[in-house]
This record gives sequence, C-alpha cells and structure tokens, in this order.
Amino acid sequence: MTRKQKRLAVIASGMGFIAVAVLLVLFAFSQSVAYFYMPADLAKSPVSAGTLIRLGGLVGEGSLVRGAGTQVQFSVTDGTDAIKVKYNGILPDLFREGQGVVTEGRFEQGSDVFVADSVLAKHDERYMPKEVADKLKADGVWKGEEAGQ
Repeated sequence: MTRKQKRLAVIASGMGFIAVAVLLVLFAFSQSVAYFYMPADLAKSPVSAGTLIRLGGLVGEGSLVRGAGTQVQFSVTDGTDAIKVKYNGILPDLFREGQGVVTEGRFEQGSDVFVADSVLAKHDERYMPKEVADKLKADGVWKGEEAGQ
C-alpha cells in the first residue's frame, strides 16, 4: 500500500466509525422520544394505543374524581376538545382544576382513555409561592394582587 492509500483508508474508516456512532445515537433517541399533543391535535389525528406521548392542556373544571388510594381521574382540555385521563400516583402540589398540566403516558388498548405514567403541573410566569408573597407584603414590597396563584 502506498502512503496515499493508507491515508485514505484511515480517513474512510474514521468516517465509517462516525457514521455508525451517529446512527446509534439517533436510534437511541427515537426509542425514548415522547411527542407532545394537545387534545385538539389528537382529535384531528389520533395516535395508536401503546404509543408514548405527552398530553398537555388545562385540567377540566369539575372533572377531577379521586378514587381509592392514589387513583385519580380527570380530563385534559384545550377549550375545544377533552381527553379523559387516569393516573395512579401522587399529584403535584400545583395540580388543580383549571390549571395547566402535562401528562406522559399511553392510550388504553381499544379505549379513548389516556393512562398517565407521570403528571406535571404547570404555572404561568406570575406564580409566586404564598409564603414569599406574604413576606413581601409584610415588608411593604409586594405590589401584586394574587398571592400564591
């Protein structure tokens, strides 16, 4: 082998190694990706049962039903459509009706019920813990109307 052929072989093997590494990383990411959907998105194009997704929206007013132990049922709505959600676990402190929520899970086989593995409560940028707001009010610094919201 000439010097030029050796150099080309090293470059080609290096490129091959990089290509294999990129393909392995892409494959690993595709296995753990959970796509984000709103209820209206799911009404337009439903996903198959067993597909891991994130469902986001607002907790429907009057939809929260507590079961035995840590079992909870509620609906997630975006104002036009609503999805019934089942969850077995401890809910976040900020979770309540009318509040933003993101759930991660799958639809039950042969059903339109979403079974959540995790529930995350969302809040807007105006949120301030009640204790902090009370302290700011006591110090005369607080100018907001809604503490703890």
